[in-house]
Order: sequence, then C-alpha cells, then structure tokens
Amino acid sequence: MSSPMIDLCEQVDPARLRQIRGVKEFRSAPRVHGSLTAPMEKTALIWLAQRTPRWMNSDHMTSLGVLAQLLAGVNYALARWNRYALVLVIFFLALNWLGDSLDGTLARVRNEQRPRYGFYLDHMVDSFGALFLMGGLALSGYMRPALAIALLIAFLLLSIQSYLATYTMGEFHLSFWRFGPTELRILLAIGNLALLRHPMVHWLGHGPYRLFDVGGTIGLVGMAVMLLWITATNTARLYREERIV
Repeated sequence: MSSPMIDLCEQVDPARLRQIRGVKEFRSAPRVHGSLTAPMEKTALIWLAQRTPRWMNSDHMTSLGVLAQLLAGVNYALARWNRYALVLVIFFLALNWLGDSLDGTLARVRNEQRPRYGFYLDHMVDSFGALFLMGGLALSGYMRPALAIALLIAFLLLSIQSYLATYTMGEFHLSFWRFGPTELRILLAIGNLALLRHPMVHWLGHGPYRLFDVGGTIGLVGMAVMLLWITATNTARLYREERIV
C-alpha cells in the first residue's frame, strides 16, 4: 500500500514522488552521427519538421517508417514473380527514411521529447523492420536465404553493441565508420536498379553469381569486421576506465 506522503506527492509534485521512491531521473545520451550524409540529412529533416502539419506527430512518423519497411520486404518477396516490384521497394525505402528519420527530429523541433519512450520504441521498430526487409530478400530469389539471415544477425548484433555502448559509455552512435542507415538505403536502392538489368554477375573471373549474393557477402564481411573492431575498442576503453588497481 502507498503511504499518505506518496499519495500527496503523486498529486502535487511528481519529481518529489520519484525522489521518495528512489527513481533516478533519466538522462538522454548524446547522439553521435558522423555518416557521410548526416549534415545534409540534418538540414533537410529540420526543414521538413518545421513544415509538417501540426496534427502529425512523432508516432505517426514512426508508424509510417515501420509500415514502409514492411511493404519494402513484401515487395522484395513479390519481385520473385515480377522484377518491377524492385522499383516499389525503392519507393518504400524512401518512405521508411522519411518516417524513421523525421520522428525524432519532429519531437526535438517541437520540444516534445519523450526520451525513454522514443528510444525504446524507435529501436524495437528498427529491429522488426530489419526482420521484414531481410525476410523479403530471403524470399525474393535474388539472395540466398542463409545469407539474408546472416545479414539480419549481423545487423542485430551491431544494434545490441550500440545499445550496450549507450548504456555503459553514455554515447549513442547512429553510424559506424561514416556509414549509417541512410547510406544502407541508398546502396539498396542502387542495387535494386542494377538488378533490373544485371541480376547475375561474374566475380574474380568466376560465376555467374547473383548480384545480391556478391554484394551481401561483401556487406556481411564488412559488418563482421566492424563489429569485432568496435567491440574490441569499446572493451579496451571500459577496461582502462574501470581498471582495478
């Protein structure tokens, strides 16, 4: 049962209530975004946020982003029977960028931040979105299902690393080695256009191989190297900062 003091504070002073209950105030970690497109992207997103109708809020943008990524995955699967579904994938990737990138910017521009809610929801949605996208690729016939699953696992491991680093080091990195979600969408869009003309390629004098098998393998190796490097770097940093004398 709650005490009279807690009941009083709940009605009058929520901050005092948190103090009585021993709940620490949440502090957002600084966002570190050093991707190639970050400066242009930031300018464009602020411009869009300032002109977004007032009735649209961050939750609408988040919903748009995850729905668009689901439809991108669906169209990858449909491309097995009609290759022009790849063009629709590009359209939905653009919508996904709009929803996924504008939700946070809209909240900051309007000073309507909900740090814990936003962080949790946005990144759970990103995980489901990656599942939809890689699932569609696995069914598309343009990439080996095992490779699509491996790419999904690598993405989720990089995500886990990012969230753990946010908690332990107080910095939230949105990109790695100048490469972030926007660059990934751009590469996928370029790859889709290439698939329309050259679904099969030769590599190092061998082949033919599926274009997305070659590109996916290169991407997987890059993600694995990135994951190992960042993990080693962060572990060494934390070890130095918490060295036992």
